Amino acid sequence: MILFTSGTTSFPKGVMLTHDSFSSYILSTVTPADPDEEDTNILTVPLYHIAGVQSVMAAIFGGRTLLIQRQFEAKQWMELVEQEQATRAMMVPTMLKMLMDHPEFHQHNLTSLQVITYGAAPMPLPVIRQAIQEFPGSYFINAFGQTETAATITMLPPEDHVLEAGSIGKPLDDVEVRIFNEEGELAALGETGEIAARGARLMKGYWNQEEATTETIRGGWLFTGDLGYQDEDGYIYLAGRARDFIKRGGEMVSPEEVEQVLQSHEAIEEAAIIGVPDLDWGERVRAIVVLRDGGEASEEAISEYCRQRLASFKKPESVVFCKELPRNPMGRVLKRLLKEEYSYPVVVG
Repeated sequence: MILFTSGTTSFPKGVMLTHDSFSSYILSTVTPADPDEEDTNILTVPLYHIAGVQSVMAAIFGGRTLLIQRQFEAKQWMELVEQEQATRAMMVPTMLKMLMDHPEFHQHNLTSLQVITYGAAPMPLPVIRQAIQEFPGSYFINAFGQTETAATITMLPPEDHVLEAGSIGKPLDDVEVRIFNEEGELAALGETGEIAARGARLMKGYWNQEEATTETIRGGWLFTGDLGYQDEDGYIYLAGRARDFIKRGGEMVSPEEVEQVLQSHEAIEEAAIIGVPDLDWGERVRAIVVLRDGGEASEEAISEYCRQRLASFKKPESVVFCKELPRNPMGRVLKRLLKEEYSYPVVVG
């Protein structure tokens, strides 16, 4: 099967996956069908996406009823869950937030949901913390992976969401996961490096793109392009996409770290960070911000808010306001489009 990547940092590439890619994942993560149990999974992610394909296969192998929503719409989703008594849901962070922000959210009985799996994009901590409060009877699972790895390679189970909510969890049994530093050596605990995976279910390569395949698969390891670190307990934390990291005056700035701070501001609905080319510093930090309805915040106020919570070189030196951030169908912000539109020079002073 050939599935295409989401194209968040570059144009989509065709990923070649085999029978092993799917059977390995399903056999190691899905409980076989039990005639004495009923499970109903509501699916809102596209079927051309790896998460959609794996959800369908999991439903077949696990004997689950599958409710497919053609396109996510919060009110219809809540009505379907209530009407069909759905027990499982797969969502992206944007969808979960749209649900809880919907004016009719508390008018629907969603207590049938036992498991809510989320992934495909970074989950803001305020959103998952609110979700845990709003769905007290549901278990949350953070699933991290990509098309090239045939879906999930690490998982944060429900019991770890209280203390480790910011983590993507630990590797699954059928895949090895390691973190390599810039020298190509295994990173020390707490040291940020690129997350790599190895196992039978990884892609065979990119369709008709040998150079890209060679860059991604090195020494038997598939390098995901995601940066992260591992703590002493084995939990892995994301630091952002390698291509998105900003190099400012010799210092490395993680866009995700700055975005998490911005999204904790009461007036900000969502935000994205990009690096802008600069002759003096190499790159400067620019924030693209969407304000909440009725929210007010100036560029100076936002910059000061970040200065109080981040190292000085990490705070945005420019803030641009817009109505919405460009996203792909899975809810991931398209940074390449933001860079095309907002990479004009930062004027300081």
